[in-house]
Amino acid sequence: MNKICFHLLSLALLALPSLSIQADGQSNNKIKNVILIIGDGMGPAQIGLLETYARQATNPVIENRITAFTRMLNEGAALGISMTYAANVMGTDSASSATQLATGKAARPDTIGIDSDGNSSVTALEIAKKLGKSTGLVSDVRLTHATPASFAAHQASRTMENKIAIDLLTTGVDVMLSGGLRHWIPEQANDKSSAIFKQLTELTTGSIKITSKRKDQRNLLMEAQQAGYQLAFNKQQLDAISEQSGKILGIFSDSNLPNGIKAHRTKNHSTIPTLKEMSAKALDVLQKNDQGFFLMIEAGLIDWAAHDNDTGTLLHEMLKINETLNYVLDWAAKREDTMVIVTADHETGGFGFSYSANNILASISLPGAAFKETGYQSSFNYGATQILDKLYNQKLSYDDMLSKVFDSLDSEQKTPLALMKIINQNTEFKITEQQAARVLATEQNDYYVADHKDLSLKQVPKMDVNDAFFVYQSDNRRNLLAIEVAEQQSVVWSNGTHTASPVLVFVKGNKKVSDDFVRFMWQPELGQKIIELIKAD
Repeated sequence: MNKICFHLLSLALLALPSLSIQADGQSNNKIKNVILIIGDGMGPAQIGLLETYARQATNPVIENRITAFTRMLNEGAALGISMTYAANVMGTDSASSATQLATGKAARPDTIGIDSDGNSSVTALEIAKKLGKSTGLVSDVRLTHATPASFAAHQASRTMENKIAIDLLTTGVDVMLSGGLRHWIPEQANDKSSAIFKQLTELTTGSIKITSKRKDQRNLLMEAQQAGYQLAFNKQQLDAISEQSGKILGIFSDSNLPNGIKAHRTKNHSTIPTLKEMSAKALDVLQKNDQGFFLMIEAGLIDWAAHDNDTGTLLHEMLKINETLNYVLDWAAKREDTMVIVTADHETGGFGFSYSANNILASISLPGAAFKETGYQSSFNYGATQILDKLYNQKLSYDDMLSKVFDSLDSEQKTPLALMKIINQNTEFKITEQQAARVLATEQNDYYVADHKDLSLKQVPKMDVNDAFFVYQSDNRRNLLAIEVAEQQSVVWSNGTHTASPVLVFVKGNKKVSDDFVRFMWQPELGQKIIELIKAD
C-alpha cells in the first residue's frame, strides 16, 4: 500500500507545472520568474518582415542572419497561436486584448483591467505581487498607455490616463520604466513661471519636456518618492540607481520614447535608454527577490508604425524587439526557473509583401537546361530583395517627415513641392510633386462625430479606398504616403487600424510546461496559462 501511494505521489509531482524537469527525469528548480514580452501590433507578417530582412537583405544588422524568434525555436521553444478578438466582437484594441492577457478573462474594447461585465479583474501582475514576487512594467510608449496599464490598473476607458497613473502607483509595481511624464505631474506645471515648473525642470535635469495633461494639482512623482521609489529621467540617472534599490520609477519622455529609426541613429549618445537597456535594468533589480518576479515588456511602437503604414519604421521597431528579446534570452539561458513568453496583443495594418504588375523585370539567362533556349521571366514583379536595404536606409519616420518637418514650415511654404523634397531626402522611395499633392489633398469628413477624439475633424486627408478603416484621420497623410510608394516597396497595407489575424505565441523554458502552449487559443486562455505559471511556485 505504501509503495502504491508513493508511486501515485511521484506521478502527481511530475505533473506539476511548477517543476523544471531535466532530460533524465530529475526535477530541478521551480518556476520563479515569468517574463512576458508583447509586440504591440506584431502579427505574423510583422515577424515575417524581420525574418525576410535578416535572410535576404544585402548586409543585415542581425548577427548570422538569425533573429531572436528563429533562435527561440532553434533552442526548443514551443509555438502556439492565439486569437485576439474582444468580448462579443470580431476585432480588438490594445486595451481589451492586453486586459485579456493580463486577467485571463474576456474584456470589451477600450477597457482597462475589467471584465466584459464591467467588474474589476485581478491581473497576473497583482497575483504575482500577492505571492511575494517582484513586479515590473517596461514599455517604449507611455506607462499609462493601454498595454502596461492593463496589468496594474482598473478603469472603464483607456483614455483615463490620469487615473491610470494613480492606479499604477497604488498597485505598487516595483519597477516601472517608460514614457508619459505628462500624466504624472500637476496641472500647474504648464505655467513656466510657477515654482513647480522650475522644481520639475531641476528634478528632471532638463531631460524631458515639462507639460501636464492632469486636471488637478497631484504630483505623482513626489508621491512615488514618498512611497520609496527611486526616480530616473534619463539614461545616466537610471544607470546610477543601485540594483538593490527595490523600487524604480523611470519616465524618460513627455509621451512615447523615440521611434526605432531615431533610437537606432542616436544609440550611442542618447540620454534616453533603449527598450533593451530598460529591460536589462528591470531584470537586474527584479532578480534580487528570492521569491521570483513577473515582468511585462512591451515593444509598443511596432503598433504605431503599423498604424502609419510606415514599413521602414516598422522594420526598425522589429529590430528593436529583436535586440531586446536576444538580451532576455541571454539572461534566461541558464535559468531553469524562468519562462519567457513572446506574443502580440493583435496585428495592426494588414501588412504584407506582395507581387504586382508594376515594372515587371526583363528576361534573364539561367544555367539550367529548362531555359537553355529561352530566358526566364516571371509573370509579375515579385519584389527585388534590394527593397529591404532601402527600407533599412530610411532616415526619418513618416510621422517625423510630415508632423515634425513639413508641419513646422510656414503656411505659404507647405506646398506639394516642399513635401516631395522632404520625402525624397529621407527615403529611397521617391515621389513626384503630383504624388505629394495627393498626400496633401483633403475632403469633407463623411464620418464626422462632434467631440470624438479621432473623428471630429470636418476636413480630413482624402482617402479614396477603405476610408472607414483609417480612423485616426489627422494622421492619414502617412497612410496616403504609404499608398504612393507601395509599388516601389512591393508592400500592401489593408487599413490603418487592427485586423483580427491570429498572432503567434513563443514560449521558452520548462519544456514540460511550454508544450502546453502548443495549441490554438483565445487571448483569455493564454492569459490564464500565464497566471498559472505565476501561481505554479
